[in-house]
Amino acid sequence: MSQFTIDADNNIMAHAGLPPAAESQSFSNARELAKLTAEWPSSRLIDTWNSFAGVAPFDDLKPVRKFTSRKIAVTRIWEAVARLSPDGAQPAPAAAPARRKSKKSPTKTPRRARAQTGANEARSNKKAEVIAMMKRARGVTLAEITEATGWQKHTVRGFVSILGSKGGEKIESSKNAAGERSYRIAK
Repeated sequence: MSQFTIDADNNIMAHAGLPPAAESQSFSNARELAKLTAEWPSSRLIDTWNSFAGVAPFDDLKPVRKFTSRKIAVTRIWEAVARLSPDGAQPAPAAAPARRKSKKSPTKTPRRARAQTGANEARSNKKAEVIAMMKRARGVTLAEITEATGWQKHTVRGFVSILGSKGGEKIESSKNAAGERSYRIAK
């Protein structure tokens, strides 16, 4: 099993055998790391984590300003440190207990996930996008708005109502031959 050392400057080194007897503290698993860091201020945990973040081979790690708990900080640091293992050993199990599975049906997605299925992360402003669609010559149907934004029908109707009353826009609402509701901003 690999041994790791950490010095006062938060430099972490991996050793295949016994670590050299220097002015550093050693650990070999998450539990020992948790004991070692128990007296550390949270700022040192943050500094330790941020020394990994963004540095090769840890390009996927992001710097943090704070951790939600000491246990999470130690677990995340250990997962990063375990990558340094020179013998390629599997990392020890995390110090944090695994979350229990929900008893809900796995086929049903959560409401929030369902509402965001049509949403695109690159989009920054749904309001502006809906207004742009409504300014088209033929306007936009209720179904098109719900598909583009991920909003429910009653949310779209409420948005159009507020846009007409408080937004200062003149909204024309009509139904086509198929019975679909469409909205258009009058010029």
